[in-house]
Amino acid sequence: FQNVGRNERIIDADQTFSPELRHWRDVFWLAIFIIHLIVLGVLLAIFGLNRFKTADRLNIDRYTEGFWENNNGLTETYWPKYAVAGGVGTGLGCIWLLLLGSRANQMMKVSVHILTTYLAVISVLCFWCEQFFWGVAFATGAALQFLYVIAVIDRLPFTMLVLQKAVKLVWSLPEVTRVAYAFMAVMLLWMGIWSFGAAGVVASSRGDLGRWWLLVVLSVSLFWTGAVLCNTVHVIVSGLVFLVLLHGGRNASSMPPNSLMKSLRYAVTTSFGSICYGSLFTAAIRTLRGFRSKIGNNECLLCCVDFLFQLVETLVRFFNKYAYVQIAVYGKGFNRSARDAWELFQSTGVEALVAYDCSGAVLLMGTILGGLITGTCAGVWTWVTWRDRVIMVGSTAMLMGMVLVGLAMVVVESAVTSIYICYAEDPSLIRRWDPQFFNQMSETLHQRLQHRSARAREVLTQNQLDSHMQDTFHL
Repeated sequence: FQNVGRNERIIDADQTFSPELRHWRDVFWLAIFIIHLIVLGVLLAIFGLNRFKTADRLNIDRYTEGFWENNNGLTETYWPKYAVAGGVGTGLGCIWLLLLGSRANQMMKVSVHILTTYLAVISVLCFWCEQFFWGVAFATGAALQFLYVIAVIDRLPFTMLVLQKAVKLVWSLPEVTRVAYAFMAVMLLWMGIWSFGAAGVVASSRGDLGRWWLLVVLSVSLFWTGAVLCNTVHVIVSGLVFLVLLHGGRNASSMPPNSLMKSLRYAVTTSFGSICYGSLFTAAIRTLRGFRSKIGNNECLLCCVDFLFQLVETLVRFFNKYAYVQIAVYGKGFNRSARDAWELFQSTGVEALVAYDCSGAVLLMGTILGGLITGTCAGVWTWVTWRDRVIMVGSTAMLMGMVLVGLAMVVVESAVTSIYICYAEDPSLIRRWDPQFFNQMSETLHQRLQHRSARAREVLTQNQLDSHMQDTFHL
């Protein structure tokens, strides 16, 4: 296995980070993202200012009469709640980064096991507040989380091993945590503007469906912006980690000079369009793929949605998180990077190992838990003052917390993706870095390939048996 498709690297080590290979990629999506920020910034300013200190300051309520209930709410009534959300989310993200080297493994284990309980508690609180829809939603989430953990319990030891090694790698590069802190500060500044407008929307009406639609639009925008910043950190960190593994250490003589600054410069210039493009789709596709893995043992349900998830698997080839490593190092466009990464995994068999690993799900659990804690803090304060706005403020505050905590979590995910790309391109890179870990990865991959072969033979035998029975029946 280890010699299949691995005789050559995609690009020679001396060519990585080469300025000659750097061209502006996916410029259209870069322009769309920038235009979106400008337009949204103007709308946020209008929404926030219209209710700041004076109701209907800009006299725009007359345009919403008939389909919008206008009242005398003020932006500053709700803006402090979002300030609490930003502070709590930033605090949780900073705590995660501070404990990255000493307690990261324990924190990830806690995230896996406590998330179900926390979702159940939030569900009970929603029922107590007579928010039955949200109570059912959180209860369903708790049940799905519990079933998912039970379904992948046998994968968790290997997953925790990969995460432990990724943390070890990140901890040896303290500059990547400084990058995460810097981008958290940038995100916090944008959230100050975003929450100003969101607070104005919350204050603008009561019990109005239009207000919810506006918040959904603002939340989608915040999600995309947060994903762009997270994936920018992903590109910066994964590029640096890849080079460290490729050259045998950060102090190696062959290591390109100023690697971090080059990675940062390329990420926010020539490759930024690719990041904006990929950020629109990767999270949704990974979520759908994760859902497919949860129903993999339910043959009836799997048959009903097989066509949909065949489409999802096709999209995964074009939208996957491993693309960002190749964007970082080789300066490719997003589609080509995603396709090359997927084909690399398929040709070497490492795709079986990637599918078995649940590190992305574990990190997502930590991100969701951070968002829930943030939303709870903002929601409890809102419940004390404006009980009818708890869900509205709490849900949007939860999104803010997820984005901020996700910026901290992404540094570990970047190391994980770089480890798998390096292992697929040249396993000797991992052997040189950590021989024991290399042996464990190789053993697990051998087991997964054997398992797939056995499953394929079982399916083939069953199909032959069914065909034989049909022939006998017709005779």
